[in-house]
Amino acid sequence: MLKGIPRAISPELLKALCEMGHGDELVIADGNFPSHSIGKNAIVVRADGHGAAEILDAVLRLIPLDDYVERPVALMEVVPGDSCPTPEIWETYKNILNQHEPEHCGIEMMERFSFYERSKNAYLIIATGETAIYANVLLKKGVVKV
Repeated sequence: MLKGIPRAISPELLKALCEMGHGDELVIADGNFPSHSIGKNAIVVRADGHGAAEILDAVLRLIPLDDYVERPVALMEVVPGDSCPTPEIWETYKNILNQHEPEHCGIEMMERFSFYERSKNAYLIIATGETAIYANVLLKKGVVKV
C-alpha cells in the first residue's frame, strides 16, 4: 500500500497512468462500453465495482489535463432519437472536473461512433462497473509541472 493513492486506483492502473505521457488519452468506460474490442491496441484495466465518477475523481488526483488544447475532455453525446434524457452523471463529471482542473476543463461532445474511433487510439481504457448510460469520458493527459 502507498500513502495518498486513492483506493480506487489499483496497482495495475497506477502503473498505466505512470506510463502515460503528455497528449496520451485514456477512456473511463461505463459497463456497456466495448472496452476489450475497442481497446485491442490499448491497455485495458478492469475497475469492476467502481463507478465512473469515482474513477474520474481518483485519476484527476494523479494526472493533469492537457492545457494546450481547448477541450481535453470528451463525452459521448446521446444518440439522436434515443429516449434517454441528458445523463445526470454529466453534471457530476463537471463538478469533479471543476474541482480538479477549473482553469482548463473544456468538454467536447462527440457522436457515438466518432467517440469509438477516437477511443481506439487511447493509451488506456479503464473498464468500470458504471451502470449509468452515456457515462463514458475521454481525457487527454497534460504535463505534470513541478
